[in-house]
Amino acid sequence: MERPDIDWDDTDGFTNGTVGPAGRRVFFIQAHRKGEVVSLKLEKQQMAGLAEFLDKMLADLPPVSHPSLHTDDHPAHDAPAFEAPEEADWVVGSLGVTYQQSTDRLVLIAEELIRDEDLKPAQARFPLRREQIASFVESARALVAAGRPPCEWCGAPLEPESGGWCPCAN
Repeated sequence: MERPDIDWDDTDGFTNGTVGPAGRRVFFIQAHRKGEVVSLKLEKQQMAGLAEFLDKMLADLPPVSHPSLHTDDHPAHDAPAFEAPEEADWVVGSLGVTYQQSTDRLVLIAEELIRDEDLKPAQARFPLRREQIASFVESARALVAAGRPPCEWCGAPLEPESGGWCPCAN
């Protein structure tokens, strides 16, 4: 079943979160707009990579040139609380980011992962303010770091059920 594209002119809130126990967590990005919530599932590595990429893009943005684009003119909102979805709207296959200079927004473009090449993947475009990006980066880094502890020898994540034992210890 094809899903409709999402192309918002602005995003009220943008956050991330996980569902499930350590080692079995499912990662989500979540966007809010006028009471609508879109929850997209992605891999831990996608979350980590997106956070690092957005952080670098944020650092490379030009200074705000027009007075109406200053963040002081947009009330600062804390990132919305993550609302654990019953299921994802869809699974993210690819991510892209572009800069919209006229509105001083980084636009996150997420495309649905599809298995049937005959179907057109859904696409979501979320324009994000600088403070939303900064909050997302901080939260994503914390989520990724909160994973299972690594094995001291091989660095692979340890399974909670193994009591800290790793097969490489044999």
